[in-house]
Amino acid sequence: MTTELTTEPDAKNPPGAPTTRGARRPRRGSGNGQARAAALYLAPAGILLIAVMAYPLYQLVQLSLYEYGQAQASGGAPLEFLGLGNYTTLLGDGRFWMVLLNTCGFAAVCVLGSLAVGIVLAVLASRVRWLPRTLLFLAALGAWATPAVAGSTVWLFLFDQDFGLVNEVLSGLGWQSMSGFSWTYDRFTAFALVAGEVVWCSFPFVMVTMYAGIKAVPNEIVEAASLDGASAWRTTRSVLLPMLRPLLVIATIQSIIWDFKIFTQIYVMTDGGGIAGQNLVLNVYAYQEAFAGSNYGMGSAIGVVMTVLLLVITVIYLRLQRGTGEST
Repeated sequence: MTTELTTEPDAKNPPGAPTTRGARRPRRGSGNGQARAAALYLAPAGILLIAVMAYPLYQLVQLSLYEYGQAQASGGAPLEFLGLGNYTTLLGDGRFWMVLLNTCGFAAVCVLGSLAVGIVLAVLASRVRWLPRTLLFLAALGAWATPAVAGSTVWLFLFDQDFGLVNEVLSGLGWQSMSGFSWTYDRFTAFALVAGEVVWCSFPFVMVTMYAGIKAVPNEIVEAASLDGASAWRTTRSVLLPMLRPLLVIATIQSIIWDFKIFTQIYVMTDGGGIAGQNLVLNVYAYQEAFAGSNYGMGSAIGVVMTVLLLVITVIYLRLQRGTGEST
């Protein structure tokens, strides 16, 4: 009895098509394995971060729940547990809401200013020759490397009421009202002066970040936009900025976190918060309550509120990063 050999082509595997019977399928657990490996790599840094931050945060929250003043700190009086009393007092104080509004508005101006100046100079640096680009980067990095106290003092000297160069130049140009003008007396001019200093020392981060992103964009894309008749502004707005969106998100969120925590510039340039506290921000307000007023419990409560707000900003940052990664 002879066996017949079938020579009919397989319907599932037509002639010339690669067979899939012996092909390996991707393992379902490969993604879990990569996540597990990433977690193992990040575990030492995570443990160190928790060890460094957990105890200070615990102490901050604990102090915010007590009546803790100079008498309690020196041991002359027992601690009095208030629970959420400090938070109730804080949230019911109109001054706190004014300071919070000051902080949000001031941070918004600083962030927008840093982004605008940094992006414009990054685009400019990508279009000029190496010598002016080098000088621009040296000047920007010099501003970035200047300590906050030194930079604030220099700005105060430049805008001094009697001997400042800015007032002399403006009055010499015809603005006689600027002769002897005090930039730190009025609430808004004082905030504007401090915001200018903050933008001056913050824009280099945005500039360097965006310049690196611009140089990573293929030249063919920019040349294609130019051949289509797009102007430099249209190319920047419609081509470069959408491609630089991930970097822009990073620069924006980090600038918000930095500018929300401003302390040194406000404290130095407005002499601790301005006349009658008109230029207070949350960090300076917490310092005044805790150390100047010896009310460490209330100062700790302000610190906890700031921490929660910054954690919310961080969560938004992570979600934006995740969304950006998925879209790309």
